[in-house]
Amino acid sequence: MDHKQQTFKNEQGIHTDFIEKMTYGDYLQLDTLLSSQKRLSDHHDEMLFIIIHHVSELWLKLIIHEIQAAIEAIKNNELQASFKMLSRVSKIQTQIIQAWDVLSTLTPAEYMEFRDKLGNASGFQSYQYRLVEFVLGYKTPYILKIYEKSPELHAILKEAYQSPGLYDVAIHALAREGFDINEEVLHRDFSTTYSKDESVEQAWMTVYKNVDQYWSLYELAEKLVDIEDWFQQWRFRHMKTVERIIGHKKGTGGSSGVGYLKKVLDHYFFPELWEIRTKI
Repeated sequence: MDHKQQTFKNEQGIHTDFIEKMTYGDYLQLDTLLSSQKRLSDHHDEMLFIIIHHVSELWLKLIIHEIQAAIEAIKNNELQASFKMLSRVSKIQTQIIQAWDVLSTLTPAEYMEFRDKLGNASGFQSYQYRLVEFVLGYKTPYILKIYEKSPELHAILKEAYQSPGLYDVAIHALAREGFDINEEVLHRDFSTTYSKDESVEQAWMTVYKNVDQYWSLYELAEKLVDIEDWFQQWRFRHMKTVERIIGHKKGTGGSSGVGYLKKVLDHYFFPELWEIRTKI
């Protein structure tokens, strides 16, 4: 980091000299960003592989930023504010889904030219992807063990692991509106993955049958369904892209690859919102 950037960082962007001289590249720290794509092989297509994953990690960062803000907004009964954030998440999801289309231009033969250079590195190690799962309510304890040797990342993940997810605060919004929600659900251990509950299903059923009366809750429900729908499409495109490039081989780092990706397609973050569609 040069002197101008150091001044900017230390004084939070209020240093007059820096602001007057700041360029587009300075503001975005493009020197750092664009020098991060370091190939470990001489193969042309490794650049594609690196950039796709860099772009995806940036989008994941924004998804986390928006969902965490939406959780706080819903906690504070600011549902309208949360809708903008959740809509933005859905739009971001369309971008990361399309990224798989770009990666799928990589053929098996091309990937094999540099795959051995990846060592044990695997997309399954993406802490931001796991953080997205945590804020959406899918809590898997073994994930925390993976990051025990990285105290900073472990602390970030542990906080999200122990906190209410997006669906938890949505259920609390139902309770605030007067719906009779099972107390065990309202005061459950947030470090466990949510399991569907009859009282929650009945509450959402009432919302969907009385849309005008419960418009804000209905809109919240549909925002959640949008996110889950896009998330499942992202998982499907991920699975098919991996299958297209490496078939059913084990992934780098020993991950089970396509087998695991197929299994998680059956998981729902917001189960009652899908169940009621059959029963309405």
